[in-house]
Amino acid sequence: MKNANNKEKKSTKRIKMRIHKGDTVQVINGKEKGKVGEVIQTLPIQNRVIVKGINIRTRHVKPTQEGEGGRILTEEASLHASNVMVYSNDKKVASRVEFFFDKDGNKKRRLKKTGELID
Repeated sequence: MKNANNKEKKSTKRIKMRIHKGDTVQVINGKEKGKVGEVIQTLPIQNRVIVKGINIRTRHVKPTQEGEGGRILTEEASLHASNVMVYSNDKKVASRVEFFFDKDGNKKRRLKKTGELID
């Protein structure tokens, strides 16, 4: 008989992400929908991204030493990668990403809607 208290282990498998650090993305779902920002960090194991200026959370920090005051920190919380799309600043449109090989055989990324090279 299985124990009801046993929780299944979360997968530690790294997910291949089409969004990279430094990409400009638009939020397509949730309370921040429509906002545009730059990816600060990707978390491939959790399939999440942290976007600059989006999904801001405040955290109250207790003082750690005698005489030091507590403080309130504001920082970006992560978003699920499925809730953002790569954004073209030139055409002002969000698009999916496709992979292709150039003439030299190097793997490149480009936007499906505009054909714009990302890297």
